[in-house]
Amino acid sequence: MKLLPNLLICIGTLAITLTAIASERSQNVDQVRYKTQSVDGVNIFYREAGDPSRPTIVLLHGFPSSSHMFRDLIPELSGHYHIIAADMPGFGYSDQPPAERFDYTFDHIADVMDHFLDAVSVKKYSIYIQDYGSPIGFRLFLKHPDRIQAMVTQNGNAYEEGLSPFWSESIIPYWEDKSPANEKRVRDLLTFEVTKFQYTKGFSHPEYVSPDSYTFDQMTLDRPGNDVIQLALFYDYQNNVKQYSLWHDALRKNKPPVLAVWGKNDPIFLPAGAEAFKRDVPAAEIYFVDSGHFALEEASRTIADYILAFLAKNVK
Repeated sequence: MKLLPNLLICIGTLAITLTAIASERSQNVDQVRYKTQSVDGVNIFYREAGDPSRPTIVLLHGFPSSSHMFRDLIPELSGHYHIIAADMPGFGYSDQPPAERFDYTFDHIADVMDHFLDAVSVKKYSIYIQDYGSPIGFRLFLKHPDRIQAMVTQNGNAYEEGLSPFWSESIIPYWEDKSPANEKRVRDLLTFEVTKFQYTKGFSHPEYVSPDSYTFDQMTLDRPGNDVIQLALFYDYQNNVKQYSLWHDALRKNKPPVLAVWGKNDPIFLPAGAEAFKRDVPAAEIYFVDSGHFALEEASRTIADYILAFLAKNVK
């Protein structure tokens, strides 16, 4: 008879131990892992979180940022999804090959990111695109429409009506004429004042924005040779605009689920750029938050809630 209490104690102890192990495993899986993957001779730094057996979300950052911009969003999503957020070549902690040895175009960077996803065994995924992440994400979509399960755009433009006067005042003249005067206008966009402007203009609570964000971005912009890289990408951005019709055709043909969550006070990409997605994907969900270009800085939880509700309906 004494065996029964002892057996119950052993079973109880085992249950507690298994629960603790499961809890520890869950915490370890959801914890952000910081990794580097060599692709095409370039070391790509990336953040990974969540269980790889779950559906994957690939987070594609903008200018002049990096995967650092997703530091608050990743923990909101990693309990439900597998998250991959990489720094593009020339940004963040990834390698910055000299411009004479690396072709800094959106076509080339998209190829590198495509090869990166292959290298880390990501075949099916949803994409989150913001700013420069949009032309990279859409090139991946053109190349592998069968791999893209859903598209989330947060101020990731794909329509001409989304281009604010910022473009005609500073960048488009550089496309038309690489004169010293026009180059200076573009170089001025690489200053600390403009970097901070992107993180504060249009924000309803600028005091929520950590100075780590724009300070870290500026540190990468100030690396020797990075100005040449950014000038090349500013100039090549015109090829993104030229590709817009291809992106629209692909949206109409493949009909991916689309969620646009837009900082409505963005001085770079206007709200009309969000609304335009409905032309090609009538079922697209459009939401606006009272924020600016880098809306995650003050609205990461709100944006995460939109994403979780959207993906729960569209990705299994």
